[in-house]
Amino acid sequence: MEEVTARDDAATPVGVGPWQGPLPDDSHFDRTLLAEGDRRNVVDEYRYWTLEAIVADLDTRRHSFHVGIENFAHDFNIGSVIRTANAFLAKEVHIVGRRRWNRRGAMVTDRYQHVRHHEDADTLAQWCVENGVVIVGIDNVEGAVPLETFDLPRDCLLLLGQEGEGLTPESQAICAHLLSIAQYGSTRSINAGAAGAVAMHAWIRRHAFEQVP
Repeated sequence: MEEVTARDDAATPVGVGPWQGPLPDDSHFDRTLLAEGDRRNVVDEYRYWTLEAIVADLDTRRHSFHVGIENFAHDFNIGSVIRTANAFLAKEVHIVGRRRWNRRGAMVTDRYQHVRHHEDADTLAQWCVENGVVIVGIDNVEGAVPLETFDLPRDCLLLLGQEGEGLTPESQAICAHLLSIAQYGSTRSINAGAAGAVAMHAWIRRHAFEQVP
C-alpha cells in the first residue's frame, strides 16, 4: 500500500495510491479503489473499503446518543454538526424543519452518518417518545443548567438551534432538560457547530470511557 502524504499544495493528492501486491478478495474491498487508490477522508482501517461496508461496520458499534438541529435558514453549521456526529459515531442526526440543507460543511461524511428528517419539533418529540430517547436542548437561555455539571443520559438526543437565534420556543418546549455551555469571553454565543462538538464530547467523556466491572 503506497502512502501519499499531504503537502502545502492543496492540489497534492492525499490518502493512498493503488494497492501494491496481490489483490485481496474480501467482499468489503472496492475494486476500483484498489486499482486507482483511495483519496477519501477515512481512517486507515477503512482504506479501499466500499461505502456500504464502512457504514455496515460503523452500525455495529455506534453510540446511543443522537444529535438534532433545527433547519429554517439553510444554516451552514448543519454540515459541520453532521461531520462532528460522524467523528463521535452518533446513532443518528435529526434535522428539524426544511428537508434541504447545505451539505458543503459535511465534507461527504453524511454518506457514512444516518440522517433523519422531521417536519417540526412535535414530530421529533413523538419519535423520541416512541424510541425511548430523552431530548436535551443545548442553548444559553435563562434557566438552563450548566452542561459541565449535568449527567447526560445515555440514550439522549442533543438538540441544537439555528445559528444566531438558538432553539425556537417550540423546540425548547419538547426538551426534558435545557443545558448551557460555560463561556467567559465577550461574545454572546458560540456557533451551533462548535456547541454541538462540545455537547457530543461531553457525552463521550461520560459514557464512552466508562469502566467495565
